[in-house]
Amino acid sequence: MCGIVGYAGPRRVIPVVLEGLKRLEYRGYDSAGVVYLQDGKLIKYRCQGKLSNLEAIIDEAIMAPSHIGLGHTRWATHGAPTTENAHPHSDCTGDLVVVHNGIIENYHSLREELRAKGHRFTSETDTEVLAHLIEENLDGDLVAAIRKTLDLVEGSYAIGVLWAGMPDTLVAARNQSPLVLGIDENGQGSFMASDIPALLPFTKQVIFLEDREFALLTAGDCSVYSLLSGEKIEKKVTTIEWNAAMAEKAGFKHFMLKEIFEQPQAITNTISGRINPESGEVDIPEIGITDEDVRYIERIFLVACGTSWHAALVAKYWIEKYAGIPVEVDIASEFRYRRLIVNDRVLTVSISQSGETADTLAGIRLAKKLGSKVVTICNVVGSTMTREAHGTVYTHAGPEIGVASTKAFTAQLAALFLFTLFLGQRKGVISPEKSRELGQALIGIAEVIKEKLPVIQTQIQQLIESFYSCRDFLFIGRGLNFPIALEGALKLKEISYIHAEGYAAGELKHGPIALIDKEMPILALVPQDAVYQKVISNVEEIKARQGRLILIGTEGDQHLKTITDDIIYLPAVHEDMNPILYTIPAQLLAYAIATRRGCDVDQPRNLAKCVTVE
Repeated sequence: MCGIVGYAGPRRVIPVVLEGLKRLEYRGYDSAGVVYLQDGKLIKYRCQGKLSNLEAIIDEAIMAPSHIGLGHTRWATHGAPTTENAHPHSDCTGDLVVVHNGIIENYHSLREELRAKGHRFTSETDTEVLAHLIEENLDGDLVAAIRKTLDLVEGSYAIGVLWAGMPDTLVAARNQSPLVLGIDENGQGSFMASDIPALLPFTKQVIFLEDREFALLTAGDCSVYSLLSGEKIEKKVTTIEWNAAMAEKAGFKHFMLKEIFEQPQAITNTISGRINPESGEVDIPEIGITDEDVRYIERIFLVACGTSWHAALVAKYWIEKYAGIPVEVDIASEFRYRRLIVNDRVLTVSISQSGETADTLAGIRLAKKLGSKVVTICNVVGSTMTREAHGTVYTHAGPEIGVASTKAFTAQLAALFLFTLFLGQRKGVISPEKSRELGQALIGIAEVIKEKLPVIQTQIQQLIESFYSCRDFLFIGRGLNFPIALEGALKLKEISYIHAEGYAAGELKHGPIALIDKEMPILALVPQDAVYQKVISNVEEIKARQGRLILIGTEGDQHLKTITDDIIYLPAVHEDMNPILYTIPAQLLAYAIATRRGCDVDQPRNLAKCVTVE
């Protein structure tokens, strides 16, 4: 997501920081800023848009003789992409600044407490709370103030702090958000950054900060300590052997693979601060609909395109099951070309990674005109769709560089399950016990995926040799996993150019079964859920016709071994979490086959990341 660069040393700081930020542009951002210390004062520049805009306003200051400072590129999460919301953020005095990646979950309550003590806020961000909280706790000892502050916050953070009262030192700290330090062995200073590429123009000697650690950076030293105990920690210095292109991808071969592995964090970021882990109660402040609005809703339209449409199909099952509201799912390009029965008792929900998809925008504009309230589920703060909707549920997946959507999809599923719980709880149709059960299932799925990802990748790599040269592929699933069959087929055709189709397993005998012979590979999703026996019957029909089966099922299901040798086993999770979990092997299969065929998986032919025309 956002980019952080900091430097303390003999070089002029602004060229160092700008060069580092340029190396992080691949991460995506919507505003940028720098701060440096000169003649005892902090001098700050911020702007909306690209680094070129920042360079234009800095102008001659780029040659300032300062030798310590911070820079930041922001991907908006809390607050629109404006100059006021850009980092660095200052305290009331202007003598202390903070840059921050991550999400402070309890910033609402902290901000109100600080306001009551006289603090004045100038942005909508969660980050500004950190600056004011450090100021509130500061009594001459910056390290003590930062440790006390971070003990009060909940959520994820990678921060850099600069204080005029400690003019030779940068403070870095992290928890659940990456931060790496750079050491110049030639005496050219100390560096901090949110990712390795920012450091490579200056050094390949790095130290990786771990959760609940902080560092003090000066021109001649970089020392690491425990946030909990304050004790110094001896850290290993690692030499980076990657080239610049590999570094941008964190050592992964492609952005798509990197983004597949980022999914546990994307899911965690999307639900953090919105669900009580003890009770499962959901609170989405920006959703824009009241409890009364929820009780007034008679129907819901889910409107989306492509991968987002598949997320909507899953959500239909969830919402009807747990909120008891009828749901219609529409492909956005078809939505406005029929007579819509929409009024003020209909809630329209648009789903889009970019928030700029032309067909989806046109659909919500028509729905609003007909009297419907509109909520959008979106990954980009300040996008057109979020501005035109009555409310928003942001996914916090971070920038997605690969054209084929991966982490944006599972983050959408997480957001849609949150939305489902929100509706059911506000209508009073989900019991406290069920809220707790479902909430804990959602919270736990990210860790399950994180643990299994490397194992699944290895298993997929071992089985693709028999399948990568095929001309056609079928994917089947039933119930909640039918949309995942559609998504798996879409991923494969998008990046490998193999003709692939997804079907509801029960529909095979209504036509597609005619395609099955010993040359036709079929991937079947067969978790041990409510429709397991039905799907197994469909799989047996395929086996009887000599179809080439790949099964993805539940660990311990020995029956699958009697059907085929090509099996991917996944842990047993709550049935409603299966769509999120079973997406992972489908993505990895598409990726492995596409790379084996020599395809450009990050930029597949004829496709664009965001479709802004009809």
